[in-house]
Amino acid sequence: MKIQTILDQIDLGSMALPEFQRGYVWNREQVRGLMHSLYKQHPVGSLLVWVTKTETANARGDGTLAPGSVKLLLDGQQRITSLYGIIKGKPPQFFDGDPKAFTNLYFNLEEQVFEFFAPLKMKDSPLWIDVTKVMKIGSGEAIKNIFAIPELHANITSYVDRLNSMDNIKQIDLHIEDVAGEDKTVDVVVGIFNRVNSGGTKLSKGDLALAKICAESPDARGAMKARLDKWKRAGFNFKLEWLLRCVNAITTGEALFQHLEDVQPAQFHAGLQQVEESVDKILNMISSRLGLDHDRVLGSRYSFPVLARYLIQRGGRIVNQKERGKLLYWYVNTFLWGRYSGSTESVIDQDLDAIEKNEGALDRLIALLRQNRGDLELKSDDFLGSSTGARFYPLLYMLTRSAHAKDWATGDELSSHLLGRMSALEVHHIFPKAMLYKNGATKKEANALANFTFLTKDTNLLVSDRKPAEYLEEYAAKNPGAIESHWIPMDQDLWKPENYLEFLESRRELLAKAANDFLQSLLAGSGAEEPLMTPVLERPVREIVQVAGSEDEERVLQQCNAWVAKQGLPEGEVMYELVDPESGEAVAILDLAWPNGLQEGLSQPVALLIDEPAEVEEAVNRAGFQFFTTLKSFRGYVQREILAGTED
Repeated sequence: MKIQTILDQIDLGSMALPEFQRGYVWNREQVRGLMHSLYKQHPVGSLLVWVTKTETANARGDGTLAPGSVKLLLDGQQRITSLYGIIKGKPPQFFDGDPKAFTNLYFNLEEQVFEFFAPLKMKDSPLWIDVTKVMKIGSGEAIKNIFAIPELHANITSYVDRLNSMDNIKQIDLHIEDVAGEDKTVDVVVGIFNRVNSGGTKLSKGDLALAKICAESPDARGAMKARLDKWKRAGFNFKLEWLLRCVNAITTGEALFQHLEDVQPAQFHAGLQQVEESVDKILNMISSRLGLDHDRVLGSRYSFPVLARYLIQRGGRIVNQKERGKLLYWYVNTFLWGRYSGSTESVIDQDLDAIEKNEGALDRLIALLRQNRGDLELKSDDFLGSSTGARFYPLLYMLTRSAHAKDWATGDELSSHLLGRMSALEVHHIFPKAMLYKNGATKKEANALANFTFLTKDTNLLVSDRKPAEYLEEYAAKNPGAIESHWIPMDQDLWKPENYLEFLESRRELLAKAANDFLQSLLAGSGAEEPLMTPVLERPVREIVQVAGSEDEERVLQQCNAWVAKQGLPEGEVMYELVDPESGEAVAILDLAWPNGLQEGLSQPVALLIDEPAEVEEAVNRAGFQFFTTLKSFRGYVQREILAGTED
């Protein structure tokens, strides 16, 4: 079938994209390569379509399908989407991706190359022709245009031939192979899709489960994305597959996605509603009682399916303070010890089994933690980690918010300080890094967890890079008890840079004691009955201004994700835990990571590491990640390798 006819069939609704297909992921280099091959009359492969009845077809987008039957693209989406965008000048109705990948493609009449518009190179040059414009007006009109340019007349015959060759791309025949028959169910077709895409992007278990659900309930994907968008606006970034796992846990009591096969649409939507209500309650409980109120400090995301199931089984209610405290005790320990960092599904199944019977459920959950860990008591060495990515970083933030730490400048408790621009909590290096480097400290030592504390933004500005021996003494006199409330040793000899390592050792001991005391108070149910702060989902979105890393680092990470999103690419995962696949132990915490690549399944894993020690960089290398240590170098990679020359 001719390319032009295929594109017309998309407009007529005779050809579409199945719901289980992922969005458009090609970059500009791949688009250029396709056009070059077609221009040179090189083979670009055939298409594979699923011929199915229109009334049972589950296609992406909101376009109207042709009556009778429809052809759903199984193999060839990226090629056809690119051609549609270039030839029609707009994305197809099923489009989900970045249109910049095929927008503003130009052709050089002299060199016969395709490139994307670059002002300095192409502006005012008659040799560069807008490909989409030629495709829309036809080669005849385009030829008239070049005849009107005297400087092109010397090679006019060659230029005419080249314009005709480019326009004739629309008439190239692509072989289409049909998959048809009553036996071709969505399960069979998804299996075929995965086989033919063995060199590209396969569907994950979650994609497959969602495909089956969407086959019977086309609005399921949109309903799930609406929930994810709601939580994102509140400062929490969750993945579609994570949400699907929560629905699975609530509706089936199982972790494996295969158990969703028998879930009917009504049951799925009811489960999704229950998940939304449960996750809302969990986020509010964790934020109001523990102070973990934004994405950067939210640990143990895969405990949420278990927590949601626990709530639903009990009518959505926590009976009393003791039950809530014990539940939170379990939750905190799941992220301290990486409960779900190994074989996630099997561990979730263990925990789901443990809560099936109401009586003693929390005791069984805690016993499973002790079974793997032995002793849940924290030791000072547990705070040996460095960087804001350590598992114990959320614990330090939690202690600051919930264990009565006070602001040094005002003496006010920090539990409610996240509602104004100048009162947002920021991480503060007690010993300034510049001072430590000057005294020979390593990056790992300077970024030791025990060198961090949290202050309001205005207090952090007041302290700035002053020496701890100066400002600690000043604030200790101004607001007695404020310095001690941050578990800082009061031996002033330890505030000197030459005694920095001894300071760290002493503070780790104080932190371990404070953490154990707090966790034991949770376990005993003796924590404060009143919430520490307004629940996070009840706060106006505009007031959520939180900074969870050093100011410079956090700014870089925010800028990076904002820029990536602007390019139409997926945002990276903040505080991504790199785990040894065999032991399940955390190898490193990456500031910002794309474990499946910026084009999932098509590009290698990528990470942005800010001020990390050499051992983290080595671990990332061993895991097959390409990493960058500056925003500039990362953006250069994205433009060069992913966007293939896109300009800001």
